[in-house]
Amino acid sequence: MTTTAEYLKTLIRDIPDFPRPGILFRDITTLLKEPGGLRKAVEAMLAPFADTQLDLIAGIESRGFILAAPMAVQRGCGLVLIRKPGKLPAATLSQEYQLEYGRDVVEIHRDAIQPGQRVLLVDDVLATGGTMAAAQQLVTGLGGEVAGICFLVELLALCGRTRLGADRVESALQYA
Repeated sequence: MTTTAEYLKTLIRDIPDFPRPGILFRDITTLLKEPGGLRKAVEAMLAPFADTQLDLIAGIESRGFILAAPMAVQRGCGLVLIRKPGKLPAATLSQEYQLEYGRDVVEIHRDAIQPGQRVLLVDDVLATGGTMAAAQQLVTGLGGEVAGICFLVELLALCGRTRLGADRVESALQYA
């Protein structure tokens, strides 16, 4: 009998040398187009947080949005967007972070999270953890509480989990 994780892994396409030589890209678009793929992924990602009080689910641009939206609907939570600079129309809070090849910035609306609200942070892949660490800082900077962090895919060899420091970091799928 195939587990959910094994099934979901069969739906993810590996693309060698993308976006540059030496990188093996885990393409989730093939999972998303499969009937039931997104549903099973959302169920697997939410399962560890079944007994966790959540007020909001925050998705990180852009593939994190695809996963966070149905997760918020299923849990009856609000959805918050964490975006690249210049994409949000109201006043924002920004956080810069280090990439393996430079620096980047993520932003959130200043009124997106109220003090004390419990937030589940969601993204598609945990690699080095830089983007998620910046997202954590945005949530706590607005007075929110990070109730957990969730990924569809975790690339274990890159040790991104060590940068997050959260009590609850979960991933539905792990790759060595």
